[in-house]
Amino acid sequence: MAEQQIRFDDGAAYEQLMGVWSRKVGEVFLDWLAPSRDLRWIDIGCGNGAFTELLIERCAPAEVQGIDPSEGQLAFARLRPAARLANFRQGDAMALPFPAEQFDAAVMALVLVFVPEPTGGVEEMVRVVRPGGTVATYIWDMMGGGFPLDPVHIEMRAMGLAPPRPPRMDASRTEELRNLWSGAGLEAVETREITVQRTYASFDEFWTINLKAPSIAPILAAMPSADVDLLKSRIRARLPEAHDGRMTCDARAHAIRGRKPN
Repeated sequence: MAEQQIRFDDGAAYEQLMGVWSRKVGEVFLDWLAPSRDLRWIDIGCGNGAFTELLIERCAPAEVQGIDPSEGQLAFARLRPAARLANFRQGDAMALPFPAEQFDAAVMALVLVFVPEPTGGVEEMVRVVRPGGTVATYIWDMMGGGFPLDPVHIEMRAMGLAPPRPPRMDASRTEELRNLWSGAGLEAVETREITVQRTYASFDEFWTINLKAPSIAPILAAMPSADVDLLKSRIRARLPEAHDGRMTCDARAHAIRGRKPN
C-alpha cells in the first residue's frame, strides 16, 4: 500500500495549528543565526508565510523570496503584511527557480523531512547562495518525541491507528543534519537544540486546533464516535492540566547552519 501523503493546503488552518509553534521556535532560531541587515533571503517551503513574516520583522532583509508547492498556503501568505516585501511563488525545493549564487542566505523552516531527497534539497540551497552565504534549517525532532502533534499521534498508534508520517523522518536527527551539511561542502557547521512551549486555554482548544492537522482529521472523521471519545480521554490523561484548565505543551527542534565556502 502506498504511504499516505501529508499535504498542507489550508493556510488559515495551518496558522492555528503550526503558525504559533513556528513563530516560537523561529524566534530562537533567528536569534541564534544573528544575521546582518539588508540580506537577500530565500525561504524554501515557506508555507503560509509564518516564518517569512518573522524574518522580515526581525532581520530587516533587502529581499525575500518564498517558495512552496501549495497554492492554498501561498494564497494565505500573500495576505500577510510580509507580502509588502516578500515575493511568494509556487516552486519545488528540489529544483529552485533561481540562478546560482542569487541569495545571501537560504533557509528551510520545519520542511526538510518533507523533501523526498534531503541531499538534493540541501544541494539546491547551496547552489542558490553566494560564496560566504548562510545555509540553515530547523526541523522538529521527529524521532525523539519533539513533534508538537506527538501527544495525539502516540495515542492514535496505541489504539492501532496509523497517522501518516513525513517521508524523511531521519532527516530530523542532528547527526543526519550534520552529514547533510558536511556532505554539501558547507563550512563552519554548527547545530543546536531548541525547546519551546505553547499554552492552550483548555483541552477543548488543544483538541479543536490539533484536529486541523492533515495527518489526524481524515482518520478521526472515519472513526466511530465512541472510539474518538476514547482517544480524547487517553490524550487528556497524558497532558498536564493547570488548576484553571490551561494546558502547556512542549516541542523540540533541531537546528543547523553552515557557510558556503568562498
